[in-house]
Amino acid sequence: MTRYALTLEFDGAPFMGLQRQNHGMTVQQAVEDAVLKFSGQDVRMQSAGRTDAGVHAYGMVSHIDLDTDLSLFRMQEAINACLRPHPVAVTHIAIKPDDWHSRFDCTGRSYIYKICNRRAPLTFERGNAWQIPQELDAEAMHDAAQLLTGLHDFTTFRSVNCQSQSPVKTLDRLDVYREGEWVFVEAEARSFLHHQVRSMVGCLALVGMGRWDEARLKEALDAKDRQMLGINAPPNGLYFVSAQYPNET
Repeated sequence: MTRYALTLEFDGAPFMGLQRQNHGMTVQQAVEDAVLKFSGQDVRMQSAGRTDAGVHAYGMVSHIDLDTDLSLFRMQEAINACLRPHPVAVTHIAIKPDDWHSRFDCTGRSYIYKICNRRAPLTFERGNAWQIPQELDAEAMHDAAQLLTGLHDFTTFRSVNCQSQSPVKTLDRLDVYREGEWVFVEAEARSFLHHQVRSMVGCLALVGMGRWDEARLKEALDAKDRQMLGINAPPNGLYFVSAQYPNET
């Protein structure tokens, strides 16, 4: 058996999330079914992170163990061919040591959240962004976001279904910026709580609308109480961007 690291890009709209579920198709199931189809081997895929239903990825890193004589190029071609028509693509494959793990060896994860700030309906990006028709103050959102960086108890921004042992996390970066009618929120940390990014974006959107100020955001953070959350942003605007590993650039 050889351990292969797969970099996955996917549109999360038709899936029940990344991790295999009993009640619908997931990205994990789609990839595992594709590998079974071309190799005849039943594999179990592990990933750097988990994504909810509707959440997308540009560069999710996962791994499988497989016994094959195919070259990396042919293996990538075979998986992608068998993934059709699912909106999932393997964009890169690499061989890793047997003890390498896509989740446990990961030292950093990054996300981007996309907000389309206009009144006209979405067309090309429908289902792939959060549309907010009210004008957003991206600079105010960015300034408020800096209150959330660093080491904090993020209970307020944590789903009640979160399985993490502790609500305490270190948020390395949380930047908000505007490009035309788009407002982007970029987040980086070693790891995130369930719904943490979406919850932070929802509250920052309230700041951008002028409904919250920095003091209100800090009050919500300090309360360590999920009931103090303003809005949980919808999943369709969230994208897993990349996973970082030691000795890799």
